[in-house]
Amino acid sequence: MSYYPVFLQLEGMTALVVGGGGVARRKVETLLGFGAKVSIVARELAPELNRLIHDGEIRFLGEEMEDRFFDDVSLVIAATDDAGLNHRVSEGARTRGLLINAVDQPADCTFIVPSIVRRGDLMIAVSTSGKSPALSKKIRKGLEAQFGEEYAEFLDLMGGVRKALLTMGLPQPENSRIFHEIVDSPIIEALARGDRETVAATLKQILPADMDIGSITRRIV
Repeated sequence: MSYYPVFLQLEGMTALVVGGGGVARRKVETLLGFGAKVSIVARELAPELNRLIHDGEIRFLGEEMEDRFFDDVSLVIAATDDAGLNHRVSEGARTRGLLINAVDQPADCTFIVPSIVRRGDLMIAVSTSGKSPALSKKIRKGLEAQFGEEYAEFLDLMGGVRKALLTMGLPQPENSRIFHEIVDSPIIEALARGDRETVAATLKQILPADMDIGSITRRIV
C-alpha cells in the first residue's frame, strides 16, 4: 500500500487518543507539540498522562470507549495493547470519515505517522509505508546528525528576509535570485559556528543596499 504524504495543520483541532500506556503518551505529547487539543480514553494511565490531565493540558473522557467520543474530533489514534479494541475504534472512525491511526495495525489506518526530524520550521518526515519502522528510525537518526539547530535559525532569518524583500516590490525573478543566492551561501555553516559577523556580511553582499540588515539579523541573536 502506498501513502500520500501530507503535513496537517493541527492548531486548535481536536484529536482523540484511545490508550494510556507509553505509546499513547508519546502520541499525546507529539499532538500537543503541534497545537492539537487532545482528549483521551484509557483504562489505565501512564504517570505522565495523569499529570497532563491534572494540569488541564488534555481532557480525560473515561475508561471505556463510547461512540459519542467521536463527536467534534478531527483525527483518532488507537494506541492500546488490545488489537480488537483498536480495530473497533478504527471502524467507528472510518464510518464517520475521520482520520485514524491504529498503532502497529496498518490495515486499520487511514494514515500512518512517519519518523520526524524537526528543526524549528524545518520538518523532515521519513516513512517506509509501515514495512520497516526500524529503517525509518535509522534514517531519521542520520538526518538528525546532518541537520542541526542552525537550520532552525536559518529559517527564522529567511522568514525576516522574505517578508522585508517582498515589501520592496522587486520583480519576481530578482526575488528568486536573491533567495537562491542566500540558500547557496555559507550562511548556514556560519550559523553552525555561531559566526554572526559572517552572516551579516554575507547578507549585506546579497541583499539590496537600502534593506535594514540589522533588523533581520537581530532575529537570530
